[in-house]
Amino acid sequence: MESIREIYRIGYGPSSSHTMGPRKAAEKFKLKYGNENSYRATLFGSLAATGKGHQTDKAINEAFSPAATEIIWKPEIILPKHPNGMKFEAFDSGLNLLGEWIVYSTGGGKITDFENDEAEEKVYSLTTMNQILEWTRKTGKAFWEYVEETEGIQIYDYLKEVWNVMTDTIDRGIDHEGIIPGGLKLSRKASSYYVRAKNFSGSLKGKTLIFSYALAVAEENASGGKIVTAPTCGSSGVLPAVLKTLKDSFDFSEQKILRALATAGLVGNIVKENASISGAKVGCQGEIGTACAMASAAATQLLGGTPSQIEYAAEIGMEHHLGLTCDPIGGLVQVPCIERNAFASERALNTATYALLSDGRHLVSFDMIVKTMNQTGHDLPSIYKETSGGGLAIIDL
Repeated sequence: MESIREIYRIGYGPSSSHTMGPRKAAEKFKLKYGNENSYRATLFGSLAATGKGHQTDKAINEAFSPAATEIIWKPEIILPKHPNGMKFEAFDSGLNLLGEWIVYSTGGGKITDFENDEAEEKVYSLTTMNQILEWTRKTGKAFWEYVEETEGIQIYDYLKEVWNVMTDTIDRGIDHEGIIPGGLKLSRKASSYYVRAKNFSGSLKGKTLIFSYALAVAEENASGGKIVTAPTCGSSGVLPAVLKTLKDSFDFSEQKILRALATAGLVGNIVKENASISGAKVGCQGEIGTACAMASAAATQLLGGTPSQIEYAAEIGMEHHLGLTCDPIGGLVQVPCIERNAFASERALNTATYALLSDGRHLVSFDMIVKTMNQTGHDLPSIYKETSGGGLAIIDL
């Protein structure tokens, strides 16, 4: 498995697979050919089907700027290696082809051509939850300690930056008001939810504040703001909302929060390694489901859970999102994406509570549920996997 830095990518929304990935790929291609030439980008499958709503063309044009760029949309063609395929071509002043590159955006901002860079940065020798659980039993250590031993204590410097960006995003999202760009005329809700939640008391206050935190991040992402993928842009509001809520309630130290981020990143890594976090490949279960599993694990650790209870929480967080479709209206990361962040955040806290009541023993393991999620994603019709062909995506507003 790769470094958890690959799960926590810092960048700008609204989509890690449709915005961050294509931008990164275009920038990499441009490094070889420079500003003096012109470019053509052909988008296939899901990238073409929902790319306009996700601002894929804008991201690519900005990456190639000031060079002239032609964008071609081919939603009917799905390249064999992944639904999010694209081909870049560079031309000289006489429009002679200088070179081309077929590359894929596989989720969470990662790009690969499945030839030269697929095996880069493989740093974890244990790649399943069962293997890592066995390591915790033999050593008596925690999940976060496995991350620390594998990546070194310097990983906390990066996780501190991740946490700072997450909290900044919450603050901006709560402060911002108005209409979210994109054409749906969807109003931001985080600010008003926050004010109303602050007027409540007791458990109701905490229950409602988490909604405002998740909405704040998801609305910032939908508006193209700076966020951290956790594991994707579209699901970036779940983990920060849960961590912020628990920090508010229990005054946890920053170090405890960073260790929780390490554990959550490990959970996301396992899903990414053994299944997918790409909505175009497995539906929203791979995005929101993984985010809920990550947040559930982090919350359970913070609240004193054992490794077995943490694994159970992660399993529950994923299991109860099985079959979740990726069918955003207008191809925008807004409806139902924003609300899903809010409800997955609350579910993660409930999941942690449920797991903590147990002894950690349960029938279906996390590895089993990841395998099931992957197969479920394979079995889902393509119209429910970020192609704007079915579900909510075809509602006529």
